[in-house]
Amino acid sequence: MAGADSYSPLIESRADLIEAMARGCKPESEWRIGTEHEKHVFHTNPLRPVAYEGPNGIRALLDGIQAETGWHPFYDGDNPIGLRNDEVAGGISLEPGGQFELSGSPQLDLHASAAELAEHMAVSKKVAGPLDIHFLGLGVTPIWSVDEICSMPKSRYGIMKPYMEKVGTLGTSMMFRSATVQTNLDFSSEADMVKKLRVAVALQPIATALFANSPFADGRDTGYLSFRSHIWLNTDDARTGMLPFAFEQGFGFEQYADYALDVPMYFVIRNGDYVNVAGESFRAFLRGELPQLPGEKPTIKDWEDHLSTIFPEVRLKQFLEMRGADMGDERSVTALSAFWTGLLYDAVSLEAAYELIEPWTQGERDAMRRDVPRLGLMTPVGRTNIYDFAAQAVGIAEAGLIRRNRLNRAGQDETIHLAPLEETIRLSKSPADRWRDKLAGAWNGDMTRIFQEAEM
Repeated sequence: MAGADSYSPLIESRADLIEAMARGCKPESEWRIGTEHEKHVFHTNPLRPVAYEGPNGIRALLDGIQAETGWHPFYDGDNPIGLRNDEVAGGISLEPGGQFELSGSPQLDLHASAAELAEHMAVSKKVAGPLDIHFLGLGVTPIWSVDEICSMPKSRYGIMKPYMEKVGTLGTSMMFRSATVQTNLDFSSEADMVKKLRVAVALQPIATALFANSPFADGRDTGYLSFRSHIWLNTDDARTGMLPFAFEQGFGFEQYADYALDVPMYFVIRNGDYVNVAGESFRAFLRGELPQLPGEKPTIKDWEDHLSTIFPEVRLKQFLEMRGADMGDERSVTALSAFWTGLLYDAVSLEAAYELIEPWTQGERDAMRRDVPRLGLMTPVGRTNIYDFAAQAVGIAEAGLIRRNRLNRAGQDETIHLAPLEETIRLSKSPADRWRDKLAGAWNGDMTRIFQEAEM
């Protein structure tokens, strides 16, 4: 195993592949809430994307936050590409186009998640202000093309970009100009994982509609409410989508492992370097037949790295990652976690949500996923539309949060974090609908106004 990572054992059997996910099972008392979000960065004087290097670049932003927080940098070669908090899990990382990502540490409740986000934004803006760096809470950059956005110095992206250009039409848009919010939640057993994953996959189009926040790109109205979600439909069919096999009888960890084995690889990390194996088979790697690493077989770490390069609407690792929402303002980031926590972390709500989605066929789920980027809340579902199901889902989530009864210091339960969704339901308009109204009205067609109003 020359050159392999010494701290990770070799994969010995199929059981090792399954165990990489199954060891995430934990009792309810240990369930936590993880929230990840990506913010676009921009300068205002003049209005332009932010480069990595330079006195006002993203590297300077990382250096400033390091000095402010004491978090430790991690590197790609000589370039710092993020910060880690050694006291708890979580940290800051960079997406390909400089999107500034916080991977929040696991929190006991939504109040703590909101507090963590508020602290992160306060520190980030304190450092960013003198650098004329600003943060934009949208699902897609509204005016810049992929070619206009500065690339970050991360080796994995140098492998992914040319591969994306081969397998989809909008993969580089996903990399360089999209931004999402992600909620990570736990499961207690394989059966609990299956039920939660099925509910979460089926309701991803609902989440996309509720959080739709990317109607503009290239300086124009795209015709989509969530152009980010449309981008994902045109990225890489082999590693994205609605996981139809998850609804088949007998689905569990092993079936997800089989799916992951058939997703083409991107890279293998050896001695800190990224080996380009884009398009190769992990099954061949298990046999020691990777052309780039002849005779070498994978470690558990290699498998975990591979699992992180799969991008379905819900991703299974040692927890579930809900990935269907556009980035928004600070309140909407926590609202996404409130939505999924209320649905999946209360047994009564989970059962109600399962009953809500159970009648849908795979054809209906696929149609919702296909149509929701353009039609949003008005996407047809049978004799009604997604709006009706969204209202029901928000109500189920609210009831679940009430039953959780996690109170802040003011005696408020977690339902306060659903306020952005309640507004969307009340108005029957997503954030994207409201941006369109402003473009046609108060902004007089000046799309650059969104940089002021969507600044975080």
